Amino acid sequence: MATVAQWIEGARPRTLPNAVAPVVAGVGVTIEQGAFSWWQSLLALLVALSLIIGVNFANDYSDGIRGTDENRVGPLRLVGSGVAAPRLVLTAALSCLGLAGVLGLALVIATGRWWLLVMGALCIIGAWFYTGGKKPYGYAGLGEIAVFVFFGLAAVLGTVYVQAGRLSWVALGVAVAVGCFSTAVLTANNLRDIPTDREVGKNTLAVRLGDAGTRRLYLALVSIPYAITILVGIWHPLALIAVLSAVLLRAPLKAIRTGGTGPGLIPVLRDTGLVMLAWSVLSGLSLAFS
Repeated sequence: MATVAQWIEGARPRTLPNAVAPVVAGVGVTIEQGAFSWWQSLLALLVALSLIIGVNFANDYSDGIRGTDENRVGPLRLVGSGVAAPRLVLTAALSCLGLAGVLGLALVIATGRWWLLVMGALCIIGAWFYTGGKKPYGYAGLGEIAVFVFFGLAAVLGTVYVQAGRLSWVALGVAVAVGCFSTAVLTANNLRDIPTDREVGKNTLAVRLGDAGTRRLYLALVSIPYAITILVGIWHPLALIAVLSAVLLRAPLKAIRTGGTGPGLIPVLRDTGLVMLAWSVLSGLSLAFS
């Protein structure tokens, strides 16, 4: 039976910045628009956290029963390693996704932003079919697109719209930037797993692009947010402070550029997530004070 520590590791805490960062950045935009609500922001954060933990457990379950995780290089997988029964991991996944649905519904009812129900439903469906079902889209190279949409565009713009009731070009720029960072985290993960994914027929975008192409994609993804920062800085000069977060990219960029593989790429996931979080905090604060 899995220990508490193993369940925590199975929830993949390194991915939590993917849930926190878009809400933080979205709150900054909301304050800039003069429509901040602390309890709506908190609910949005809880929805995002529940959703990403649910995705992680669902991914663990689906990959585990397919045998995809039997020879993983990365951190512990509950089902693949045999430390937890598939049924228990499935229950954890459905519970987290269900909690995200309930919290999201409460937020929609409280604010009257009814069209967000459609977006919420799509997020939950996307979470399950990433690696679940007969033809998971994550096995067809579409995972990066889904992460960009759900943990970039949907998370940031949803946080802004549910409070402000409107969007802006700044909100869209921030959403694209966070989406690129979040996609870079998945790209680093899939770069590490190219050899094992190829063996089991998991045709991620990294497998399709190959090692060199995936490294170029990562470099592009972590560069775009800073180009957006400069553009936003034209209207909000204080936003340029977010460029300071690029200092944290030194280690992951070195690993990507020098051909790091296997375990050597594991810290890249964590570091990229921290860069995303730092950029979001700095951008959010600068927009709030501007």
